[in-house]
Amino acid sequence: MSKGTKVPGYMQGKGSRNPRGIIGDREIRYKCSLQNTILDVLRGRPGWQEVPGQNNVQQNVQTNAKQQGTTPQSSKSGFQSIPPITRNSDGDWDFYWCDREWLAQNYDTMFLYEHQKILHFRNHYELTRKNLMVKNLKRLKKQTEREQGKAEGLSFEFFPTTYELPSEYHIFVEEFKKNPGIIWIMKPAARAQGRGIFLFRRLKDITDWKKGEYQPLSDPNREVPETYVVQRYIENPYLIGGRKFDVRVYVLVVSYNPLKVWLYRSGFARFSNTRFSLDSIEDTYVHLTNVAVQKNAPDYDPDKGCKWSTQQLRKYLAAKHGVEAVKKAFKGIDNIIIKSLQSVQKIIINDKHCFEMYGYDVLFDSDLKPWLIEINASPSLTASGKEDYDLKFGLLNDLLNVLDLENRLTGKEKRIGGWDLLWEDGPILADDGNMECTPNGTTASIPNSFLGCHNDRKRQLRELYTAAQSIKKS
Repeated sequence: MSKGTKVPGYMQGKGSRNPRGIIGDREIRYKCSLQNTILDVLRGRPGWQEVPGQNNVQQNVQTNAKQQGTTPQSSKSGFQSIPPITRNSDGDWDFYWCDREWLAQNYDTMFLYEHQKILHFRNHYELTRKNLMVKNLKRLKKQTEREQGKAEGLSFEFFPTTYELPSEYHIFVEEFKKNPGIIWIMKPAARAQGRGIFLFRRLKDITDWKKGEYQPLSDPNREVPETYVVQRYIENPYLIGGRKFDVRVYVLVVSYNPLKVWLYRSGFARFSNTRFSLDSIEDTYVHLTNVAVQKNAPDYDPDKGCKWSTQQLRKYLAAKHGVEAVKKAFKGIDNIIIKSLQSVQKIIINDKHCFEMYGYDVLFDSDLKPWLIEINASPSLTASGKEDYDLKFGLLNDLLNVLDLENRLTGKEKRIGGWDLLWEDGPILADDGNMECTPNGTTASIPNSFLGCHNDRKRQLRELYTAAQSIKKS
């Protein structure tokens, strides 16, 4: 290797590291709690170096701060910059892709330096727990109707009638009796991958589930019943090839105050393995599209899988229903994203060090109306095949480009790889006409949203960085 060859940070020896401090012309040190695509992305990123071993971040930072005679401020009071220091411990990281459990255990007691970035906001669950998501959406809907009128409240009609159990069981029973014969779906509020979900038509079908849950808790050792949500099941899903599907949409939030939201162009539709029918509501392979469920189906083909890219889906729908109908449907997804994030904007503990990548699950009904099914704080990053791996590798690489720890961008970009800036304290409008989904190359008053549209992300990134460097030099 020649002397002038640039060596990725994760290949460099310890002797090549610059003194620690605010990120400048040095490698970026990262930690990652997952062993899947994100770790591949981080290890392959030039100038990034993995922090070895498991370490106590709070202890290391406190020790170093004490040695420097400084007192880092708590995250609750809005972190303040402190003088750069040399830190040689394993707690010396710039970027941490942590899991939710680690954050819950450490966030309230740890200190972060000016340059550090970490996955998840402290109380992300306000949006990603099924019961809290609906509670916050209902509250914002009522506020909107009160301040702007009933007509504006109709923009929130994108989530099914939902009740929390056991706390709202009696209210649910009243609603159930008003609509005899319809199908309801029960979901654990805090579980994922389709676990614990079932459908029912009769109240007696959940008698065993609720038995004893309303008796006084005289036994102090008795466990509190698990929280569920019960939703009206969407009985008329849009079908392709007779099969039900939902769409996974990736959303990046880098700030809640002001609200700054990025939407990734690529995603995928997840299909059920079995043709749809309301005659067999107990068959999870018919009604649940989760890959974790479908891969256990007897006739599941792991090579073929049950996925379409969002680009494939958009082309199919446009060919069948026309471009305008599809634009309207996908605009509905934009509305779902912004309204749901606004519902927790004043609740989420905003922190400039935190970011969140959500996985939205959206279902189209037979009228092409999008419905919000759930929002995931930790969407799966394990690839089910080569195409899935390529999608997630690009998604995560572009996410790091948006965060721009290397400080190579201007901060005014609207498009970075596959990510389009959807909202920054207000809607963002497109400003160029080279997108495949934009008819005749016109972008006047068109939202900067291109879900399911094609773009050459590598070429776009090359042009973006070249332009950014020119601006910085000038």
